[in-house]
Amino acid sequence: MQLYLLRHADADTIAASDEARALSDKGEAQAKKVARFCEAHDVSVSPMLTSPVRRALQTAEIVANHLRAELIAAPWLACGMRPQLAVDELKRFRAKKSVMIVGHEPDFSLLIAHLIGLPFGSQIQIRKASLTLIEIETLEKSGGRLEFCIPCKLM
Repeated sequence: MQLYLLRHADADTIAASDEARALSDKGEAQAKKVARFCEAHDVSVSPMLTSPVRRALQTAEIVANHLRAELIAAPWLACGMRPQLAVDELKRFRAKKSVMIVGHEPDFSLLIAHLIGLPFGSQIQIRKASLTLIEIETLEKSGGRLEFCIPCKLM
């Protein structure tokens, strides 16, 4: 399975709560840039799973609409996701060729480290609107291989 991880795009800092933070104008532009990059490089995913947190959901909606991908809100992708929970949840999709998840930091750094066999707390940082691909051989710790991690500014 190809597992694409897309960190949410830039969000406003002022909101009633962290969960209510919407994409900024910069974030909307980043999400559109990611969508165009995916289309230009024939990235095809089904399904696309997203955190229900507003900024992640908005990022996912822009990309999913552009790619015509099925979009599913997945509560387990909300802030604070643990790597083993993600692995367990992703097992439901192991028959799929490629899946994209949209979520948060430091959750994605921890998940990537887990999947490629790095120690917990390794020095990985996923920037906003970055796209990462892990080729999954088995959905378990150390069961994947990092193919790329591209920051939005290079797309």
